[in-house]
Amino acid sequence: MNAPQAFEIKEDIAHYIGGQVVMPQGTRFADVHNPAKGSVARRVALASKADVGKAVAAAQAAFPAWGNTSPLRRARILFKYLDLLNRHRDELAAIITAEHGKVFTDAQGEVTRGIEILEFATAIPELLKGDYTEQVSTDIDNWVMRQPLGVAAGITPFNFPVMVPMWMFPVAIACGNTFILKPSPTDPSASLLLARLLKEAGLPDGVFNVVQGDKEAVDALIEHPDVRAISFVGSTPIANYIYERGAHFGKRVQALGGAKNHMVVMPDADIDKAVDALVGAAYGSAGERCMAISVAVLVGEAADKVMPKLIERTKTLKVKNGLELDAEMGPIVTRAALDRITGYIEKGVAGGAKLLVDGRGLKVPGFDQGFWLGGTLFDAVTPDMTIYKEEIFGPVLSCVRVANFSEALDLVNAHEFGNGVACFTSDGNIAREFARRVQVGMVGINVPIPVPMAWHGFGGWKRSLFGDTHAYGKEGVRFYTKQKSVMQRWPESISKGAEFVMPTSK
Repeated sequence: MNAPQAFEIKEDIAHYIGGQVVMPQGTRFADVHNPAKGSVARRVALASKADVGKAVAAAQAAFPAWGNTSPLRRARILFKYLDLLNRHRDELAAIITAEHGKVFTDAQGEVTRGIEILEFATAIPELLKGDYTEQVSTDIDNWVMRQPLGVAAGITPFNFPVMVPMWMFPVAIACGNTFILKPSPTDPSASLLLARLLKEAGLPDGVFNVVQGDKEAVDALIEHPDVRAISFVGSTPIANYIYERGAHFGKRVQALGGAKNHMVVMPDADIDKAVDALVGAAYGSAGERCMAISVAVLVGEAADKVMPKLIERTKTLKVKNGLELDAEMGPIVTRAALDRITGYIEKGVAGGAKLLVDGRGLKVPGFDQGFWLGGTLFDAVTPDMTIYKEEIFGPVLSCVRVANFSEALDLVNAHEFGNGVACFTSDGNIAREFARRVQVGMVGINVPIPVPMAWHGFGGWKRSLFGDTHAYGKEGVRFYTKQKSVMQRWPESISKGAEFVMPTSK
């Protein structure tokens, strides 16, 4: 594989409304950085309430025709979009690396996982098939159909600027809704390429719109009466806020929040594979993943087997510009994120944890101003420490030692987050009991990052998810549609006279 070309756009990043790139007069802006260089690469527009209103109006105007389009015709457009995304896969990945910092191969994987959701959504004619019962009562038939909601919105995070939006809009659009994407202002460029390719695929103007922005845009989407549903991925405090505010305004809300993912290593696990899994899951994408492993729970004698190998692998991580193909970890996304993560490292030291590998102060030749942090490893972490309780969202792995399986399971279940978890073991009974009893939404057995495939759906438990449905898969179809039940009887079978009792099957 050849090294990708550096992605460079000089102009400001605008909105995409009604099939057109839009830059309103008097727009506020925020800086977009190249995290490897530590420099400002471009600016992004920040939408006002009026800008959001224009996007909602465009989506609302496009909805009647799009909602009335047959699922098969909608699927055909998505098939064309699928072909375009596959052809622009590396371009999207390069955009991600340039603005987020994750290594290029990881960015390629992100785009691929987004494409897999699109592949699922192309099956929408099958997915929207309803249920039918003939003769549910005397001369009465009953069927259930699923119909689109109207205008839906997605509010997405910086860490997956392609994959997470594609958890949302392909399914929403396939179901007959129109959509407004509000991406993170940290890495917004990919959103406009996604929009341009949708137009090229033949999607009618107004069906997909993008409003760049910050909290003003978020609140405007929440409060607008024509926005019927909001899907969100981000931190737990914001997920909670959006869930409560959305409910106040009568919207359907799906809000995925924070995580503190544990990986339990049993003494009978393959130690080399467990160490490889921990290093990849903790430090991949600089730990800026909601499915990253941030706590290693080392059971019994597993701790003394794992720690020497884990220390060595953490020290030898290849941290460099993500466009270099041998890079294992890139920079932190922003200076503010770097400062926040280093603050957590300081809290870990002050709290009494043993800092075995310190990633602070890392320098990468040729990128002196970049937002760099090496892999960081703590041992002797306890559940009362801040670095154990709170989501760090960076390349910091905390190791907790427990005596047995029961203690490990209790530890995981006691945490306020329940997003993802893994258990490495060679014992089938341990694996079965762990999967059955752990209070977490996504579980991996000898799989460190158990992100479900496109047709299964993504979501956590406890304070990792606010709402009743998980993202994408059949759960996504349910979220982006409303059920209608129809009972039918024809006049020839209707008996004369009023009926005053509850109808029953007879």
